[in-house]
Formats: sequence, C-alpha cells, structure tokens
Amino acid sequence: MALRHPNFRRYWISQLLSLVGSWMQTTAQQYLVLELTNGSSAALGWVTVAQFMPSLLFSLFAGAVIDRVPRRRVLLATQVILMFTALALGITTHLGIVTLPMVLGIAFLAGMANAFDMPARQSMVVDFVPRESVPNAVALNSLSFNVSRTIGQALFGAVAALGVSLLAGGNADNISRLAFPYYLNVLSFFYVIYVIATLPFPERELARSDSMIENVKEGLRYVRRTPAVRNVMLLVGALSLTIINFNVIIPYFARVVYGQREGGFGLMSAAFGIGAMAGALWQASKPNPLRNLRIGSLILSVSAALLAFTPTPGLAVPVLAACGFGMLSLLVSANSTVQLSIPDELRGRVMSLYTFVLAGMGPPGALIASKLISREWILGPRWGLIALVALGLTALLLLWRRLPRSLPQIKQKSAA
Repeated sequence: MALRHPNFRRYWISQLLSLVGSWMQTTAQQYLVLELTNGSSAALGWVTVAQFMPSLLFSLFAGAVIDRVPRRRVLLATQVILMFTALALGITTHLGIVTLPMVLGIAFLAGMANAFDMPARQSMVVDFVPRESVPNAVALNSLSFNVSRTIGQALFGAVAALGVSLLAGGNADNISRLAFPYYLNVLSFFYVIYVIATLPFPERELARSDSMIENVKEGLRYVRRTPAVRNVMLLVGALSLTIINFNVIIPYFARVVYGQREGGFGLMSAAFGIGAMAGALWQASKPNPLRNLRIGSLILSVSAALLAFTPTPGLAVPVLAACGFGMLSLLVSANSTVQLSIPDELRGRVMSLYTFVLAGMGPPGALIASKLISREWILGPRWGLIALVALGLTALLLLWRRLPRSLPQIKQKSAA
C-alpha cells in the first residue's frame, strides 16, 4: 500500500486538501460562465479551450523542462501561479466586474501553469514509492483527485449559499456569491505549497543539457517504438476528443437539459465524482493495471449512451456515477501502464506526452462536444451525446486488439 510510505502520504494528503478547493473553483467557474452567457454551451467549450490549450501547445516542452529542472522548483512555481489566478477570479467576481473575456484570460493563465504542473505531479509519484507500489500510488493519486472532486462539487452548492449571505447581501441572484469558492481555494494552496517546499525529494538523473528539441524528440521516439505506450496514448487521446468531455457535458445537461440550479448542479457533479472515486478504488486493488483498459472504456461508453436518454435529473445521478466509474477505471489503468513502461530518465517527457493526449485534446474535444450537444444544433443535446459516444466507440474498436496485455521490459540506464 503506497500510503505506508510517509513522504507519499504527506504529499497525498496535501493534494487532497488543495484539490477540494480547486474543484469548488472549477464548479463555480462553470456555473459563472453559464450565468454570464445565459446558458451557452459554446461559451463553456471556449473556456475549456482556454484552460487546456496550453497543454496542447506546451506540454511536450514542459516534459523536457521537468526532466532538466528539479521537480520541487517546477511545482512551487505552478502552485503559486494557480493560487493567484484563483485570487483574481475571486476579486473580480466579488466586485461584479467579471466578464467572459476575463474568465477566458484567467483560464488560459491557469492552463499555462497546469501544462507544467500536471506532468510534474504525475512524474513525482515514483519519487516516493518503490516500483511494486506504483500502480497503487497512481490509483491513490487518481482517488485523491476524485475524492476531492466529489467533496468540492458537493460543497459548491453550500458554499455558494454561504456566499449569498456573506458576499452578496442576501441576494441569491447577485453574481458576487460565486466569489466565495474562489477565496476558499486560495486558502487551500498555502498547505500544499508548504508540503512541497519541505518534502525530501530524492536525487535523480536529470536529462542531458543538450538541445531542448533533441530532448523532446528522444521522448517521442521512445513512445513511437513502444507499442504498449503508443496504443494506450492513442486510446486516451481518442476518448479525450469525444466522450471524456464531462466538464462540458455535465454543466450543460444540468443547467439547460434538466433546468437545475446550484444545488442540483452540485449533486450531479458529485455523483460523477463518487463514481470516479469508486473506479479509482477498484483499480487500486488490481495488481495488473492492463485489465481495465478495455473494461473501463466499455463502461464509460455504455453509461454515456444511457445518459443521453435519461429523462430526469434524479435518474441521471446513478448514470453519471457509472460514467465516472468507467472513466477512472480506464484512466488509472492507462496511467499505471504508461508509468510502468518507461525508464526514469524519460519519465517527464513521456508523461508530458500523456498529458498532451489527455488534457491537450481538451480544447478540440470541448469544441466538438459543445457543438454536438448544443440545443441550437440539428441533433440537440441527447442525440449529440450519442454521436460523441459513437465516435469514441469507433476508436476503441479500432484499437481493441492492439492494446497491450503485458508490460514491456524497461531498459534503465546504468548509473555513471
């Protein structure tokens, strides 16, 4: 069990606390965008583009940086930037001067930080646990992400209600009520910054100080000639373009299809998070991370198709839980497979490529999803979601027989 290792346990607890605040902020931001635009799916899509476009543009470069620079330095810089973006959103929302272009700009700046933060955090899992605990550590990392998602999104409704009395003068329609989740998120960053600053990061071999472009190419060449890694990344990228766009699908279905306000929106988001948490826990108990690549993809596809025809928000709650379960079973399996298939000296670059296919596909995926499920488009929300599922299933079937059934042997460089 990875939590037996004290340094990993400290890091895991700090991330759990910080991510609760981050998920409250994310949920508040989605609701804020819908209020600013009178329920526009296109606006949700463009905010997602702004948030994840840096991962598409810079994640490969970020991986080369992470392999050349101490991870502590990278993580401290990204956490400070993310804290100030939360503060900026809180102040502008509190003052009632927030606009959609402002949200887009702040989302892009946060995305720049996340383009470096995400591969750095995924790479550092192996710094605090032995190899045999890596699958469990990856699953627990995803578990913290989804426990925090469940708690943060469930708390959003209560926190927004507190914001009505504390910040909005009792006016439930005053947009300043949505600043309270941002302020709470700012507070959560202090502890995680302290833990990162004081954790004893182990010494590791840094990448050669030759051309940055050559460092990036070396990581790309490794992925290209390693089918187990390449095909897993192709699957994750294809599903990120299609079905894995719940940051657009859930708020749009909650607000527009089901007509829910903060409480119902938070409940539906929390249901997805509870399912994702269960998926991560299930995967944490599996010593072989490969089995659930296919099973998780199928559960995700079938449950998303069911959501398309679910008539009421009450019935949507268990369906969204199944969506979360399938998605995390797939993603934890994929992440563990990649982590166990790469040598340490290439870890930052390969995990940045994984971030590229997972988060970097967010911008085009969000635009595709927001267009297909829009009430203004020919298919409408429900048949638009079916179209997304059909595209994802097609990719899964094309890759089915190429997905790995055993892990490759890793050739580590010998110590100098």
